[in-house]
Amino acid sequence: MNTVEISRALRKLRLSGMADTLETRLVEAQSSKMPPIDFISMLVSDELVRRQDRLLDRRTKAARFRVPGKTLDAFDFDFNKKMDRKLVFELATARFVSQHEDVFFLGQPGTGKSHLAQAIALCAIQQGHKVLYREAYALIEEVADATLAGERKEVMAELQAVPLLVIDDLGMRKLPSTAAEDLLEIVMRRYERASTLITSNRPVEDWGKLLGDTAAVTALLDRALHHAHVLKCGPRSWRMKGHVEDLRAAEAQG
Repeated sequence: MNTVEISRALRKLRLSGMADTLETRLVEAQSSKMPPIDFISMLVSDELVRRQDRLLDRRTKAARFRVPGKTLDAFDFDFNKKMDRKLVFELATARFVSQHEDVFFLGQPGTGKSHLAQAIALCAIQQGHKVLYREAYALIEEVADATLAGERKEVMAELQAVPLLVIDDLGMRKLPSTAAEDLLEIVMRRYERASTLITSNRPVEDWGKLLGDTAAVTALLDRALHHAHVLKCGPRSWRMKGHVEDLRAAEAQG
């Protein structure tokens, strides 16, 4: 068999990682007089890397991030110097997911909560965990629609099973009257079985008023805060940064 035929055979065997690098690896092997075992080892490594990349891509798409590609490298910790950077990078190891611990990111709008939540979730995917990302209002709507369609049991089972569930922007939009009970059920199902990361622009003391059911929220927080990491984000807002600088410049000119 020549290289073209070998490449076709590899693709039929679903070894496209090997097929894509076959000619390059052959040139490397011939130029350096590489032992056959090293040549085979490189091809196998190429296949493993390709499969890992595809798995990460599938899991990232399945998470349904609002803004794909948010990473810790792109986050400016110097903008809010008081933020607990050590905690952020500890969360990035995803040990909290393996230990079934929860996470709260709390702070004013624009302080980086959603960015960090999605970046931490991406780190968890890279560590081999499945993730679901939902904005709070979308999650509650999804549960409500499933209830009406007679599919609540299936949706709740999916939400219960995923190792990391991110509930983003709790408090940004008004939620229906069923929100507290739905969130309580989700948290109870996941308690000490899986990890939940919640971001909110409201302090937890306000959640009873926010969700309109103090008893349900108390029960929710009792479980969610039991094994939780709490990160206070801010106080400065990224989205207001440009406006503040413009105002300062205008004042200086005035």
